[in-house]
Amino acid sequence: MLVADRVIAIAIMALSAYFMWHATALPIGWNGMTGGPGGGAFPFWLSLIMLLSAGGVLVRSLGQEKSSQHFFDSQMLRSVIAVVIALFVTIALIPLVGAYVALPLFIFWYLKIYGRHGWLLTGILTLGTPVFLFFFFEATLKILLPKGVTEPLFFPLYAMFF
Repeated sequence: MLVADRVIAIAIMALSAYFMWHATALPIGWNGMTGGPGGGAFPFWLSLIMLLSAGGVLVRSLGQEKSSQHFFDSQMLRSVIAVVIALFVTIALIPLVGAYVALPLFIFWYLKIYGRHGWLLTGILTLGTPVFLFFFFEATLKILLPKGVTEPLFFPLYAMFF
């Protein structure tokens, strides 16, 4: 299992560095003209956080003794495949029904159906996430997320915030 931790951590670190390099094509600092962060700010800083997190996993794995565990057992592999399929379905749904429908559907599936969590946690996260995303991206940062066929439902909110 340590080999898996190390390989995946190194791959994520390389991918993060690649994202950071491409994010610098846009300004990553504060943009005085728009009164907000530059277009590359969030990709750059989120990629840096991802790089540091993967680096922490790598350092932790280097400090552990060698294990006889397999890379993946069959149960873990089934779980990974189920989540990957659900993520692909979510990504495919975003252009059709929008991020504010596709993401809560994924969160509901992941928490309630796959994870068997309680209704309170599932409800709070499923309903709270799109509200948070709307206010963070659209109302605060003025970054529009894809809405698909649900866009007409947002016209009254646009009138309030733009």
